[in-house]
Amino acid sequence: MRDATEALIVIDVQNDFCPGGALAVNEGDKIIPVINAMLAVFQVKVLTQDWHPAGHSSFASSHKGKAPFDTTQMPYGTQILWPDHCIQGSIGAAFHEHLHRDRADLIIRKGFRAQIDSYSAFFENDQTTPTGLEGYLRTRGVSKLTLVGLATDFCVAYSAIDGAKLGFDVTVLETACRAIDLDGSLDIARANMRAAGVTLEA
Repeated sequence: MRDATEALIVIDVQNDFCPGGALAVNEGDKIIPVINAMLAVFQVKVLTQDWHPAGHSSFASSHKGKAPFDTTQMPYGTQILWPDHCIQGSIGAAFHEHLHRDRADLIIRKGFRAQIDSYSAFFENDQTTPTGLEGYLRTRGVSKLTLVGLATDFCVAYSAIDGAKLGFDVTVLETACRAIDLDGSLDIARANMRAAGVTLEA
């Protein structure tokens, strides 16, 4: 059993990010057995869940003339526009049926504010609006984080970098992650994580 100062953060293992989903990550479901085994040995376990209202500002369908994976400018910077995904209460937003979600101590929902996207488990994309995860981990006495889930180059990477900036000892276990790899985004994310002091473990 892992020490109580260590937490497992499982990022967005939801139907829409798995094969057949609206924003499917290649082999996104292949990581689930590894994550389930880890859920059995960590004492502190948190799941994150993308949780968008219909018509969210990050959806391409909310911007006339825009297509998925185009970009637009938001008050907080450049935003990639996504296919409609993880809409609150939908099958796509639900955790994958094979994920042992009942082992989680806490579920953090993110992206529920209509006008701002949220990749990180710690902050909305404005980098100032907190999700509450930091406070939870501090009160549990956690100092070390292991991150797994979807997708390596977006929500996992943003969460890992924010965790490191907040002073946590952060490891990303890449065998339990999969990437979108949009125009080289995986290499960029890996470089940014290393620069932030995140340990990347194969």
